[in-house]
Amino acid sequence: MTNDFYEYKVEDGIAILTINQVNNPTNLFSQEFIQKYIEQAHAAIADESVKGFIVTSGRKMFMPGADLRELENLGVDAEKELAGALEMHKGFRGIETGGKPFVAVINGTAMGGGLELCLTCHHRIMLDNPKIKIGFPEVKVGLLPGGGGCAKAPYLMGIQNSLMALLQGTEFRPDKALKQGLVDQKADDQEDAMAKAKAWIAENPKPVQPWDNKKHRIPGGGLMTPNGAQIMAGGIGNLRKATHGNYPAAQYIMSIVYEGLQVPIDRALEIEARYFTKVIQTKEAKNMIRSLFIEMQKAKKGAARPKDEPKYEVKKLGILGAGMMGAGIAYVSAKAGMDVVLKDVTLEGAEKGKSYSEGLLKKAISRGRSTQEKADALLARIKPTAEPTDVADCDLVIEAVFENVDLKATVTKQSEDVMDPSKVYASNTSTIPITLLAKASARPDQFIGIHFFSPVDKMPLVEIIVGEKTGPKAIAAAVDYTVAIGKIPVVVNDSRGFYTSRTFGTYTSEGMFLLEEGVPAAMIENIAKAKGMPVGPLAVTDEVTLTLGLHIMEADEESRKIPSVARNYKLAKMLVEEYGRTSKKDGAGFYDYPKVGKKKLWPKLAEIFKSNIDTLPRDVIEKRIMHRQALESYRCLEEGVLNSVVDGDLGSILGWGFPPYTGGSLSYIDFVGMDNFIAECDDFTKRFGERFTIPQSLRDLAAAGKSIHDFGGSSNGNGKYSAAEIKKMLEPQLVEYANSIGIDATVDDLKKDTLEKVLGKLGLS
Repeated sequence: MTNDFYEYKVEDGIAILTINQVNNPTNLFSQEFIQKYIEQAHAAIADESVKGFIVTSGRKMFMPGADLRELENLGVDAEKELAGALEMHKGFRGIETGGKPFVAVINGTAMGGGLELCLTCHHRIMLDNPKIKIGFPEVKVGLLPGGGGCAKAPYLMGIQNSLMALLQGTEFRPDKALKQGLVDQKADDQEDAMAKAKAWIAENPKPVQPWDNKKHRIPGGGLMTPNGAQIMAGGIGNLRKATHGNYPAAQYIMSIVYEGLQVPIDRALEIEARYFTKVIQTKEAKNMIRSLFIEMQKAKKGAARPKDEPKYEVKKLGILGAGMMGAGIAYVSAKAGMDVVLKDVTLEGAEKGKSYSEGLLKKAISRGRSTQEKADALLARIKPTAEPTDVADCDLVIEAVFENVDLKATVTKQSEDVMDPSKVYASNTSTIPITLLAKASARPDQFIGIHFFSPVDKMPLVEIIVGEKTGPKAIAAAVDYTVAIGKIPVVVNDSRGFYTSRTFGTYTSEGMFLLEEGVPAAMIENIAKAKGMPVGPLAVTDEVTLTLGLHIMEADEESRKIPSVARNYKLAKMLVEEYGRTSKKDGAGFYDYPKVGKKKLWPKLAEIFKSNIDTLPRDVIEKRIMHRQALESYRCLEEGVLNSVVDGDLGSILGWGFPPYTGGSLSYIDFVGMDNFIAECDDFTKRFGERFTIPQSLRDLAAAGKSIHDFGGSSNGNGKYSAAEIKKMLEPQLVEYANSIGIDATVDDLKKDTLEKVLGKLGLS
């Protein structure tokens, strides 16, 4: 029997269900599929001719996760969702206790619900392929495993290992999956796996799940053993230290494991279902689902590319500059199957850049993630050179030389002289406007910014910057290339610092301002991390170096006329020139970096800046740190640097580690409440300066009762409000604002040309 979800047949008394969801791009864990699967499994149990049941996949992946369309609608009807979860558990338990052996042949990646489906089987066999992985990733998008994973994992893995897997969203390759107890056997290939499955069914006609077996002992000891009690007590403390209470899903996972191990499995599954229903109502889960799952999946598929442009394939890539950035770009591109020309001033420098890939590959081989044969093939695709003519036949050339306009102009001209004029040229600058750099190009429509983050092999985000004359072909090429190397593209428009560097700079500068005002350095760092930032503003400034920030500000005299920039410049200049505090690399920044031991805050900071623990209350410190980043993100949106709220959210989370539970730096405004955000920023403007000034357009949005996601999200779906929509929604505010900026207008005579002037001021034209 075949339907849209699976193929089913019975051979020699064994039912074989092959999941093959023909109407989906891959097999997905959805309500409709689960209902049909349970019905078919129960029918097989009732069929006296069936001795056992095997479930496997007919697709490349077994089941990598949930159905996107269902995730978008979670949290709407709690009562209905709880009933659905309980019904699913009842169906799964009918399979587990039905008296017939079920075996999962895991022949592709099984994550989240896909793995939980496998846990309903009495025996799990995984193909011994390093590309296949299993795990519970739900916590990464603000959720928890709701298909039995939280309740069942401790019985297989032990309390400690299961908590680590559930709370960290750990992925397991075949060897570790077997060692952890998530699977019972490995197989060489599908044929071997099916043979082993049939043999196990023959040998185990009446299997019992571990959680139903009274003789089963939890690995490492149960909850009431000394070891189990110690693990739970330590786990609670470690969880608080890691999450600071910002992630409800993580807290609920801990509760499910603790409560679930004290009761029979059916009651434990009900506990899990109730916590799952509770977590999907939280704003943290909704934010993370939207930003880290739904929108990220769209971005990964290239949603930002111009729709009418043909696909731009990069078979051969040229890289100018073999430093850390260029070397990293070479590695990820060669890993994606591209031929790479890695050019530097000298051949020796280019070869040194290639050696970076050699080092990464050695680590991969030592960890079983690659083989020498694969490593040799990857390295063979990277050609080090010192000759400008070697990039002549490249489909895309990325310049990654030092941040100097004249130097970048020189290499641009050298490359364009030999390149095919139909090909695209990109600059990996982090701060210099693309429009300025494109002046050195003979074809600025083919010139674009592709801003990687360091280290390239680990950082997922790529910021694509569109200059004034950049054409759609170049945008499509940059997005297609980024997707091809497995990165996530965010397309922004040109400005100094673009989006990520510009907004990240407000995080570091606000940390410095707080320090200058007497807030102890340790308090600044700890409060920032407690709010969910991965590193404190002072520590991360040491990472990127005070000298780099100073260099950027010195190169932009115009920006130093802005009071906050001038203040930041003065502080950085003092620390670098008077005290020699430059960076982590030099061993001296806001922290001291001894050759042996951990970094420590530089003791003299308290003396220079007259530290006083009573300077500001904690809530003011944390709001200044967080609000300022959100406000700068909004300014980027209003000015058109950002094309959408989604781009701002993804860029902030992936670019500099803005807390995911907020949904991103723009969603953060909704997270704290738009009215609260505006009121607090107004207070900060009076107390701390103009950098907290709220743009009028944000006030207008709040006055209309809108969400931050309504900015650029009009009903016409074109990414911006139309003039007619804004006039209707905000007419009184527009009139007031027009008058405040010297434009005479009333509701009756607000003409089109006046409206356009006002909209231009608002950044909404």
